[in-house]
Amino acid sequence: MNVYFSISNNRKRPVGWVILAVLFAVGCEDPGQGTATNVATEITPSQREENATFDPAVLRRALTSSPLPEPPSDATNQYADDPHAAELGRSLFFDPRLSGNGEVSCATCHQPDLWFTDGLKKSKGLGTADRHAPTLVDAAHHRWFNWDGRSDSMWGHTIRPIENPLEMGGDRTMLARLVLEDLTLKNRYQAIFGAIPLSISDLPATARPGGDSDSVEAWERLAPIDQDRINRVAANIGKSLAAFQRTLQGGLSRFDRWAAVVAEGGDGGSILNASELRGLGLFFGEAECWECHSGPLLSDGEFHNIGIPVADGLPTDSGRYEGSLLVREDAFNAAGRYSDDVDGRQAILSRGVKRDPEAWGAFRTPTLRGVGRTAPYMHDGSMPDLESVLHFYSTLEGAVQLGHHQESVLTPLDLDVGEIEDLAAFLRTLTGPGPQIEALESVPEMESSSS
Repeated sequence: MNVYFSISNNRKRPVGWVILAVLFAVGCEDPGQGTATNVATEITPSQREENATFDPAVLRRALTSSPLPEPPSDATNQYADDPHAAELGRSLFFDPRLSGNGEVSCATCHQPDLWFTDGLKKSKGLGTADRHAPTLVDAAHHRWFNWDGRSDSMWGHTIRPIENPLEMGGDRTMLARLVLEDLTLKNRYQAIFGAIPLSISDLPATARPGGDSDSVEAWERLAPIDQDRINRVAANIGKSLAAFQRTLQGGLSRFDRWAAVVAEGGDGGSILNASELRGLGLFFGEAECWECHSGPLLSDGEFHNIGIPVADGLPTDSGRYEGSLLVREDAFNAAGRYSDDVDGRQAILSRGVKRDPEAWGAFRTPTLRGVGRTAPYMHDGSMPDLESVLHFYSTLEGAVQLGHHQESVLTPLDLDVGEIEDLAAFLRTLTGPGPQIEALESVPEMESSSS
């Protein structure tokens, strides 16, 4: 039988759901500075055992959310786990020559020291984009890419920002010319992907479908076989960039270390402090954060409209509604000729994507791994810190379009100040050491298959 206690807002919760002794625990220093072990020395072994007792459902949800496994294989990219492709992708990731003005690289909006985001409300390349740049750390676990899922593979999505006039402002023909003009780059490319049957003299400076009128006209003047060859170079560049991005893993967080200890029968009291454990109980319990932020990625990978407030009236960003059309029309999708698995699972899913009016304003649930490093939050960067996000979920102040899953309606959590602090404290335990990109430097050289 559950025993209940009352709290200030008159809700009732089972004692097993929260850790009793921590309600009276003394404060401790920032656990991120290596002082979380102080918690264990302030309570007796018997108290620690009691403190580790969560409701069984809460404990089960928590333990099944750790650890994050290796990224799933990507059959659409045969070079996904090729270390030579990854090393090529790393050099291209930081190369501003992929942009139209030679000044913007992928790393402009995905900076390593900012958990591969840019820390801005809305990302800035050649211009200001409409959305916040999501992190690339652990992104290889996603099924759909971008906030609206407009791409169905990491390699296919890398081509979009290169050609976006507000981001990098380049195009696929520029990519082909770059590879052909730079002998070192050409040799590295051909060692992985084979010879490029194109001549610089036959290529315009810029050309692509869907660009400005000059680029489109130049593209249409190209022979279909040359269009295909240019697309193939772009796809391969995308696959090498994706191979690099697959190496961007967050690593084990303090939450993961807690889960490992508890799974082995320990109490974990030396890893997470009192506030963090209360936040864990909320996250996997009554606050129901786990409904969308589930599994080891702490994301269901689906698209939801949570009614984020809009300053100037109703939302104008259609989210998944437009993204579903874009992914189906993408020449670089999993079902297209440049995919290495045109009849595979992802290709089947992409062919079946429907443009549903109910998806208007819905965005992909982001992973919460590393969330303490990826402010600001939401697709539009409108919430500056975790406390702002939790306040919104607590009150739904200013929310519009409140459908959140067809089977339920988003309702205010009515959290008190202490609960917001506890949840924020727990969320900050979800960050690991971050990507160790220098590890790729040991990749041996390859000789070119042709010159």
